[in-house]
Amino acid sequence: MRAGQTIWLIDAAYLFNAQRSLGSSYNFDYLKLRNKLEKEGQISRVYYLNSTQNPPTDAQNGFHTWLKTAKPEGPQIIVKLYKLKEEAYQCPYCNHKFNEQVQKGVDAGLSTLIVRLAYQQNYDNLILSSGDGDLEDAIAHVKEYLKKRVELCVFRYGVSPDLQAYADRIYWINDFAQEVAK
Repeated sequence: MRAGQTIWLIDAAYLFNAQRSLGSSYNFDYLKLRNKLEKEGQISRVYYLNSTQNPPTDAQNGFHTWLKTAKPEGPQIIVKLYKLKEEAYQCPYCNHKFNEQVQKGVDAGLSTLIVRLAYQQNYDNLILSSGDGDLEDAIAHVKEYLKKRVELCVFRYGVSPDLQAYADRIYWINDFAQEVAK
């Protein structure tokens, strides 16, 4: 059982891509995943950070609306969306030029929330769903200087060992994947 307030920060692109490690047809349910995590103690606030095309599709809008919906119908998550950015690339072998949409702003948003919410005393326990080692400095700061507890809720693949090193606990979604499947 966790002591104190808990928040959960979600890098949506990480969870979406990492779930594919269980097979192309596997999809998890955010409400079931929240309910699973709350068996260890109440989560006071959840933030979902992602990039979306501009304008978003009707399906994306519907999904984001559902994420915000209060329990028991939805997982009651605060949704923060960033725009996708076009980046130009050139193949070094054939010189073919192409554009690709890439996520921008999510890692900075996560780092900012990790540190800002810790300084505002909004949590004692942080659950992080991200595998990105770029978050190591923010995690190290709240862990070492602000004495916050850090947990990861991640898939077994694509998680930086740098993040794993700071975790007080890791919820490996692979271990309970069927419980939280759609």
